[in-house]
Amino acid sequence: MSEAQKKKLIKVSTVPTSLNTFCYGQLKMLSEHYEVVAVSSPMKELDEIHKREGVRCIGIPMERHISLIKDFKSLVAMTKLFHKEKPDIVHSITPKAGLISMVAAWLNHVPVRMHTYTGLVFPTAHGIKKAVLVAMDKLLCHCATYINPEGFGVKNDLSAITSKPMHIIGHGNVRGIDLDYWKRDVSCNVSKELQEKIEGSFVFLFVGRLVKDKGINELVEAFKRLQSENIKKIKLLLVGRFEENLDPLKPETKKEIDNNPDIITVGAVEDVRPFYSVSDIFVFPSYREGFPNTVLEAGAMELPQIVTDINGANEIIKDKWNGLIIPPHRVDDIWNAMKQLMSDEKLRRIMSNNARKMVAERFDQKYLWGELLKTYNTLTQE
Repeated sequence: MSEAQKKKLIKVSTVPTSLNTFCYGQLKMLSEHYEVVAVSSPMKELDEIHKREGVRCIGIPMERHISLIKDFKSLVAMTKLFHKEKPDIVHSITPKAGLISMVAAWLNHVPVRMHTYTGLVFPTAHGIKKAVLVAMDKLLCHCATYINPEGFGVKNDLSAITSKPMHIIGHGNVRGIDLDYWKRDVSCNVSKELQEKIEGSFVFLFVGRLVKDKGINELVEAFKRLQSENIKKIKLLLVGRFEENLDPLKPETKKEIDNNPDIITVGAVEDVRPFYSVSDIFVFPSYREGFPNTVLEAGAMELPQIVTDINGANEIIKDKWNGLIIPPHRVDDIWNAMKQLMSDEKLRRIMSNNARKMVAERFDQKYLWGELLKTYNTLTQE
């Protein structure tokens, strides 16, 4: 099919990191069927996406937090862009980009206005903040023609603010897992210094932003308690960045991370596979999620997991089959689950054997990309 014959698809995210997270390789695949344009804030990563995916990329400044003047400027720029490009589909994948692009697409009468909810903030917010977030999501849903919640938990939360039909694609995850990339036999290339630090230790792993909302305060407290029991030599490996300005940890938690030699931080890294490979248990005590990709990654890497009973995580983990599900916010439950799995090698082996099987059966990337393409084709033919 020539470029002139292809229908135009614009994918929008607030920052390019989200396009890298959710659409790595996907944009290139979609460009075989559509004229694909990626729109996000003008950052270095946008140039990298253009080179890797081979699609046109356009920068429009957008703020992740609420900023009325800047948000209005973004809306004007997005509206002008859609008027010029005349897309057949606009598909947004993050909250602020979703609001701005869905309103802009509605103003331009774009035929297919699709937003994917990878998570919701309003269910855990309070007061004025919650009211503002609900109003924003109601406006977004009003302007969209196709609402795609990433999982049944997100769909259930959304039903409180919209009566529009909602559609889950595949089994819920929008990115999927490349099973050839995420596999346990990947060569371990962690630094020699880290290898020496964890040698002979039982390693608990967390991958993600090191913030309050991810349950890091409770995780560090639970690890500290387990450490004091001296059952065996243990380490806590934290892979990700701190966000002191957006969602800071308690000062005492940060101090413990900085001063405890058995808590190891490595910052944000491009390839996290080696850290999964050297770990024994993946712990994910987050307060809320849409559909956590790290839980899928850990499953593909055959790790038993401890996750909180939240959207997405409880759709990937079956309690006592490929991991343990515990309530959020509770140090005692994290500590107890960590202690249980550390002490029960047979249970860990069963969970490890089931972990990759679950991911392969429900979240294989090729299957999910195929389902997304079918959705686009159906919507543009209606």
